[in-house]
Amino acid sequence: MSELHLRVYGNRSELVLPDGTVQAFHEGGMNQAAKARYRRIAVELSNGYLERQILACRDTCSNLDFSELTQAHRYLLDRLVQSVTSEVGRALVGLTILQLCVKSIEPEQNIRLHKGSTGTRDFSWCDGISMRSLDRQYITPVLRKYELVRLNADGFMMTRSLAENYPYSTVYKANIRGARSEWVNLVEATEKGEVAADVALRYLLSQLLNQADNFRRLALQVIDKLSLFFEATVIDQKIALSLILRHINRSDYAARLMEIAMHSLMQAMQDYQS
Repeated sequence: MSELHLRVYGNRSELVLPDGTVQAFHEGGMNQAAKARYRRIAVELSNGYLERQILACRDTCSNLDFSELTQAHRYLLDRLVQSVTSEVGRALVGLTILQLCVKSIEPEQNIRLHKGSTGTRDFSWCDGISMRSLDRQYITPVLRKYELVRLNADGFMMTRSLAENYPYSTVYKANIRGARSEWVNLVEATEKGEVAADVALRYLLSQLLNQADNFRRLALQVIDKLSLFFEATVIDQKIALSLILRHINRSDYAARLMEIAMHSLMQAMQDYQS
C-alpha cells in the first residue's frame, strides 16, 4: 500500500490510489465521448432535472427512500449542510449538488474533471466537462429560485479555489473553506461507486429544504418577538445604543456585525421613507 498522491506531467495528471491503481487524466480538447456526455447532461439539466428533484423532495418527501445511504455517507452530507454560514460553505454545497447531478445523469462522467473545452486557449481535460458553464446556466439559478443556497448570480464556480487545473481529490491543494474533507470524501466515494448519486442528491436537497424551512420559521419568530418588544417599549437613543453594544460584546463573528448594521440602516431608511 502506498500513500495517495498526484503525479503532474506536461500533458496529463496521474492520481495514484493507495492500492497502487493509477487514474490518468490527459489534457487537451474534449474528446467525442466527453462532448456527447456533456450534451446529454446539459439537455437533462435544461429540461429541469434539478428542479424536478427539488420538487420531489419538497412535495413527496414521505415517499423518499434513503436506505441505500450508509450512516457514514449521511454524516458527510449533513456536515456539508451544517457548515454553511454567510461566509463559507455555500460553494462546496453547490458544487456537490452539481457533481451529484452529473453523476446521476451520466454515471460514466468523472466528476473530478471540472474543466472541458473544445478550444485551444483554455485548459481542458480530454474527458473533462465545463462545470462552470453547467453551474451558471442550470444549477445556481435553480438553487437561488428555491432559496436553498444563497449564491452569487454568476455561480459558485467563479470561486477561484475551485478552479485550479488539478482534478478534484483528497490531494487537491487549493484553500477551500467549509466542509472540505467531507466534500472530497464524497467525491472519492462517488467515484468508487460506493454512493448512489441520485439518492445522495435527494438526501442533500431534503436537508437543504429542511434548513430553509427552519430558517424561515426562526425569522418569523424573531419578527413576532420584535413586534411585541416595540409595542411594549419606547426606543430612545440610550436603549438603542445599549442594544448595539450588547450585540457587539456578545458576538464572536465580527463580519456579521457590519452586515447587520448595514441592513438595519437600510431598513430604517426604507421605513422612514414609507
